[in-house]
Amino acid sequence: MAVKPPRWYFSLRSPYSWLAYRELTENAPDVADAIEWRPYWEPDEVSEGMLADAGIHLPYVAMSKEKHFYILQDVKRAAVERGLRMVWPIDTAPNWDVSHLAYLVAEDAGRGRDFIDAVYRARWENGIDISERATMAAIGHELDLDPDALAGAADDPEIRRRGIEALRAVDRDGVFGVPFFIHRHDKFWGLDRLSGFVASVRAKSRTAVVERRENDRGIEPALLVPAGDAGHAGGCG
Repeated sequence: MAVKPPRWYFSLRSPYSWLAYRELTENAPDVADAIEWRPYWEPDEVSEGMLADAGIHLPYVAMSKEKHFYILQDVKRAAVERGLRMVWPIDTAPNWDVSHLAYLVAEDAGRGRDFIDAVYRARWENGIDISERATMAAIGHELDLDPDALAGAADDPEIRRRGIEALRAVDRDGVFGVPFFIHRHDKFWGLDRLSGFVASVRAKSRTAVVERRENDRGIEPALLVPAGDAGHAGGCG
């Protein structure tokens, strides 16, 4: 069985994903480059219907008012602790397909991470509504990408289909919130679990280097036991 790569599920609407993005890219760029980036969002009515037709049910639960107020305080604390300036956006008519399907278009052009950075800045540093197609077009101009393709991603049947495939991966991996990190059998949910995920990925990377070096000297990888609790050479993912 092929071992799945380490991966993280992010959401452009999530403040915790924004904070995880900043920590991952600034403090662990080696891990950011080594893992798969996968989007997760709450689908609109069109995508919900397509998911239902495919037999996919995402474990999303609407947030209570009390939890929303708590997150307002918690995220503000986390941002201040990290020296970040943030503006809490006001979403009048949120449609997360608009931005997340536009991400797929940017990813096709090799600018997925640049797009994520631009959207996070727009939403969490400038308080701009990322459900507005005009926002996607503006980001297209900023990144020298086709603004019409980004703004109209949610109207493209092929991009919609690929969006459903992306959400199918969410379902298969048992993702129930964001940010969500997976390495082999281990799952890490939440910003405060990012450090554990980074350590796990780095430990496995160091083990792989040792295995290659020792194998070059004629030692079988199966005889090598890595340090720590990241797994063992004979494990499968």
